[in-house]
Amino acid sequence: MSSDVSAVDAVEIVGDAAKVNLLGMSQGRLEAFFESLGEKKFRATQVLKWVHQLGVTDFAQMTNISKALRERLADIAEVRIPEVIEQWDSTDGTRKFLIRVGGGNAIETVFIPDGERGTLCVSSQVGCSLDCSFCATGKQGFNRDLTSDEIIGQVWIAAKSFGQLQEGGARGDRKVTNVVLMGMGEPLLNFENVVEAMHLMMHDNCYGISKRRVTLSTSGVVPQLDRLGKYTDACLAISLHAPNDELRNQLVPINKKYPIAQLLASAKRYIEGLPDAHRKITIEYTLIDQVNDRIEHAHELVELLKDVPVKINLIPFNPFGLSNYKKVSNNALRRFQQILIDAGYTATVRTTRGDDIDAACGQLAGQVNDRTKRSQRYKLDQAALLATGNDIIPVKMVQ
Repeated sequence: MSSDVSAVDAVEIVGDAAKVNLLGMSQGRLEAFFESLGEKKFRATQVLKWVHQLGVTDFAQMTNISKALRERLADIAEVRIPEVIEQWDSTDGTRKFLIRVGGGNAIETVFIPDGERGTLCVSSQVGCSLDCSFCATGKQGFNRDLTSDEIIGQVWIAAKSFGQLQEGGARGDRKVTNVVLMGMGEPLLNFENVVEAMHLMMHDNCYGISKRRVTLSTSGVVPQLDRLGKYTDACLAISLHAPNDELRNQLVPINKKYPIAQLLASAKRYIEGLPDAHRKITIEYTLIDQVNDRIEHAHELVELLKDVPVKINLIPFNPFGLSNYKKVSNNALRRFQQILIDAGYTATVRTTRGDDIDAACGQLAGQVNDRTKRSQRYKLDQAALLATGNDIIPVKMVQ
């Protein structure tokens, strides 16, 4: 990635610490905030619309609020948007943002256009507390969870960049229509902040994105997945990537704690608890050459998912440093897909987008001030290998 690390490490302006940031507050929290000031609840609706529909962050411009209240808000509160360090635009229309989040950290957010659809891939953590072997984010280590301000701020930034936050909405042909919590981090390990941000995404006074167009993707934090249905009816995606526990233990280490049977049972409970009965779980399966792309793996997957309402999204592995995994061949990918289709599944292939700006699936890295020392360990391993003439860290290939 070509991000300017020195820009991340520069002196950071993070607003007035004495002021409360209203950006990430749900309607309920904003109502409580205004009631604490002796104001009516409807002030929350006014502020939500100004900020999330019109892109206004200066209280002085919120003209349907009394001058006295605007001045009081300016003294005690702010609407502070995370700072964009850099923006990249791919030749295929993909747009990536590098966003400063304090402490020498930066996250990445990616917008992917597809006809009339515009999908924003949103991060939920600085780095990732998990360490899936095929994902660049995990190799960066972990610093902290993102706040609800920082999560919804990514949506605000992308929508603003396309002129979407103005009277009458976007003027151009690109806008955020879909959101996936599938960027840096494991969303269910930042439960409260993620749920609050998703409420804002779907709220009619904010972005008004349909519950069928907001998707939370998890590697399988079963206890939190069991909680999820009490708070949201967003769509669910499971990062599966293997048809059996032995293989998944190596690709997705959290599987050792919550194996596949537990994960799928929890996912079924979530989907069965939704008010609309026709929703399906999206199964994400990253195909890696000679690791999980074999005919027997496809047949195993067919059997594994036979009683689960799913659609399957096959993702060709996107290479990055610190891994010797290779991209699946087109023949193996199509063969794998056809076995699933012949068994009656909807099986699509995710088109690789934005790889010229390191924005493809699994490539998001940002800049992480790693508290886990995981990234340092990988770099030391790589340095040792370079000394022997190799240039990548070997990863155990599963037979």
